[in-house]
Amino acid sequence: MTLAEQVVSVRRNLYRLFARRLASRTSRPVMQLRALRAIALGEGCSQAALAERLTVDAPAVSRLVDRLEADGLLQRGPGGDRRSVCLEVTAAAEPELAMMHEVLQWLDAEVHRHLSAQESAQLQRLLEKLDDGLREDR
Repeated sequence: MTLAEQVVSVRRNLYRLFARRLASRTSRPVMQLRALRAIALGEGCSQAALAERLTVDAPAVSRLVDRLEADGLLQRGPGGDRRSVCLEVTAAAEPELAMMHEVLQWLDAEVHRHLSAQESAQLQRLLEKLDDGLREDR
């Protein structure tokens, strides 16, 4: 298996654990929860930025944002100019965000169960280096 295949395999396994744990705690789709978290962290103020962060197309993000807004979990605020809006989570999203944080902490603990502290730190440094390099190549 190539290094790239290994990374994809680990990502898939992590995502399965993540989705399974979330499914046991909420009926809200994982993509909606990921969107809320990205917006809350400032990684998806605009719909275009959110689409980039979630690696989905514009129509999918539009439907996602419409659903979250209808559920009262986010609102559209004024953007940088008159043509744009900035997405903001509402107070109603706080329980969902707290649950996401708990599940991510659990998942992080699962990763650390299989690696020593030194291995975890080294893996994190290497993944950051790889991610930065691949981002520069784009």
